[in-house]
Amino acid sequence: MDRSSGIEFSVPVMEVTGLSKSVALADGQGTLQILQDVSFVVGTGESVAIVGASGSGKSTLLGLLAGLDVPGSGSVRIDGTELFALDEDARAALRGESVGFVFQSFQLLPALTALENVMLPLELAGATEAEATARQWLERVGLGGRLRHYPKHLSGGEQQRVALARAFAPRPRLLLADEPTGNLDAATGEAIIELIFSLNREVGTTLILVTHDESLAARCNRVLHMQAGRLVETSPRVIRP
Repeated sequence: MDRSSGIEFSVPVMEVTGLSKSVALADGQGTLQILQDVSFVVGTGESVAIVGASGSGKSTLLGLLAGLDVPGSGSVRIDGTELFALDEDARAALRGESVGFVFQSFQLLPALTALENVMLPLELAGATEAEATARQWLERVGLGGRLRHYPKHLSGGEQQRVALARAFAPRPRLLLADEPTGNLDAATGEAIIELIFSLNREVGTTLILVTHDESLAARCNRVLHMQAGRLVETSPRVIRP
């Protein structure tokens, strides 16, 4: 339970225990510790922001939570499944089934239209009526008239809306977002924040995001503060009626 808010997040979606990561220095003079003994639990339906200065390890942490990188030690469990007990193919399969992503740089495929970008994860998951579902999600994010446009013909805000539709369309249990407003102006960023939380309430997805945006972090149930690779503070948010 988040005791500060009275809202219960009793069923863990993600359990992180003793996560550490280091890399060898280029000159061969030892190693650089990027993460050290990071542990926390995220409950079903919770929204959690990870904040910290550049170089604090927060983006590395997000990559580990997604299974895109492997730690030196520690564990990440998603719905009880130990991520690093799986091989690369099995981790990819788990991501396809349970995890959605939103990136600062949008990560849309330039050779695909907005509609095709949203259809892609649905088709990979074997979803029926992928095109109809993708159309519905693009309409939900206000892009029903831009289905056939390629990313280069869309503004930054429009590209991020496509990315949100792509992330939410498979209805993932967990959504990971890396600086989702980082490449947007203030007004567009605020609109994207509203959209993220509106869609999140609708789908009931658990949300973990890395951000420098204080207004975005303030919308979350909890804020995890990273400093020099360590989790130094967890700030609960007061939920107002």
